[in-house]
Amino acid sequence: MERAVPNIPADDLAIAKQFYVDQLGFQVVFEVSEDGHSGLLGVARGTIEITVACPMEGHGRDACVAIHVDDVDRYFEEWSQRVAVLRAPKNEDWGARTFDLLDPSGNTLFIMGPLTEN
Repeated sequence: MERAVPNIPADDLAIAKQFYVDQLGFQVVFEVSEDGHSGLLGVARGTIEITVACPMEGHGRDACVAIHVDDVDRYFEEWSQRVAVLRAPKNEDWGARTFDLLDPSGNTLFIMGPLTEN
């Protein structure tokens, strides 16, 4: 199976882990850290996988990760109760329903899925 797994920067691995695992419901796939605050963290939720790196030298900051889901409103209902979202779901003119939120390091999670009649 071929796939792409985004590798995003974090300021503190412990804070990123708390956000992705405790608040968004991801599971830890792997964690490599000597102090809990720097290193690599792999998380997954279903078929969604993300690697978090702290520090991430030589790469851009403030990444944007598009996460494709089957039901945007279900994720919005769950996640908006746990974390601040930037905007509520909306149907885009280009054919997707979207909402987005920021992780603690300033990375955008752009959630997108099929249009709805809402």
